[in-house]
Amino acid sequence: MRLQQLIPFLLVPWLLTAAHANPYEMTLKNGMRVIVKEDRRAPTAVQMVWYRVGSVDEVDGTSGVAHVLEHMMFKGTPSVGPGEFNKRVAAAGGRDNAFTSRDYTAYCQQVPKEKLEEMMQLEADRMRHLNVDAKEFEQEIKVVMEERRMRTDDNPQSKLFEQMTAVAFQAHPYRRPIIGWMNDLETMTAADAKAWYDTWYVPNNAYAVITGDVDHHAVFALAEKYYGPLEGRALPVRKAQTEPTQEGVRKVSVKAPAELPVLIMGYKAPVLRDVEKDSEPYALDMLSAILDGHDAARFNKKLVRENKVALSVGIDYDGTARGPGMLYLHGSPSEGKTVADLEAALRAEIAHVQKDGVSEQELKRAKAQLLASQVYKLDSMFGQAMEIGQNESAGIPYQKISRMLEKLQQVTAAEIQAVAQKYFNDDALTIGVLDPQPLDGKARRPAVATRH
Repeated sequence: MRLQQLIPFLLVPWLLTAAHANPYEMTLKNGMRVIVKEDRRAPTAVQMVWYRVGSVDEVDGTSGVAHVLEHMMFKGTPSVGPGEFNKRVAAAGGRDNAFTSRDYTAYCQQVPKEKLEEMMQLEADRMRHLNVDAKEFEQEIKVVMEERRMRTDDNPQSKLFEQMTAVAFQAHPYRRPIIGWMNDLETMTAADAKAWYDTWYVPNNAYAVITGDVDHHAVFALAEKYYGPLEGRALPVRKAQTEPTQEGVRKVSVKAPAELPVLIMGYKAPVLRDVEKDSEPYALDMLSAILDGHDAARFNKKLVRENKVALSVGIDYDGTARGPGMLYLHGSPSEGKTVADLEAALRAEIAHVQKDGVSEQELKRAKAQLLASQVYKLDSMFGQAMEIGQNESAGIPYQKISRMLEKLQQVTAAEIQAVAQKYFNDDALTIGVLDPQPLDGKARRPAVATRH
């Protein structure tokens, strides 16, 4: 019996309170926020610095610049040489990472707790004193272009997803790939990266999330010491960008050398804007868990094991984003089955939910699993920092995380059926199909549908 099924629902309020009882926050005079989550279980600390800027803030012609600047952030300052940042983190007994998304760019270090001050000093240094050297840029842009070739151009499913996104979103910046179009990378200059850095990398456009075996008073003092002296600047006005209403099915087909065909069905779906007033994103989360949240979920049970129409199948939905949302059904048909067979099977499963709803047993299992995943997340300092930071990036205060879990637990079967009826609508559907071509003896990644 799964551990999730053993968690008594009577414990939910206690777990929610205990999980999020102690984040502390301060705002520096320059506008930078510092959020501290104390956790004494291991003598480590995680620092994550989040910038409220991602590919959504780019303009045509410079797609990918947010990600390129992330690479350049490791190229040094007047006091820290190129590549030395990573070496200092490693010498401190830690590890570091960075990532760019549509909505944010974030930088992370996990170190022994006594090394936190050094990490804060390093991050504050490159927040304001980065060298965007032309020669370093020439080398790094080649690295980014090669990353694009490896992750997208030579990856059939990634190529399909990129093309499908460009079709699903016609006006909103989400239509552009995070890594950028190759032509934009080829024509990008060090001046483009420097302009991006000067515009967005300011303390009033950033917040730090620090978790671990730390005292929040001490962390706030360090933040004042290192981040406090940095000057804020006025940010460009971000105009609201709304995707026009879709009025019919959109389709895209991509031919690429691959072993298997892939089907992706993307439906426009709402995202969470108001934790208290919104209800549909919670219901869509629960529907996703019921269809694809575990081995016995409907998709895997019916389409893979029983009917054998799919080799792999799944659903992806993220209800937190600065921009519009999408819900994806994806999979690869089994041998002897076609993409059309898989599409029909997926449509049949959705129609079943629309007509008959879901059972209370299915709903109870999905709620238990979501709660269990939240409990497991608390075991990771990095996971706690990620949860706080990602929600903040979407405009959802970290103080509302426990309330979001409560709202998930309150979702009813009737609400799930209602969102299935409302949002699985062909007028808001974009279909992407990978048409596999001969491999020509070349070693390529198999095009099996995976998470986006």
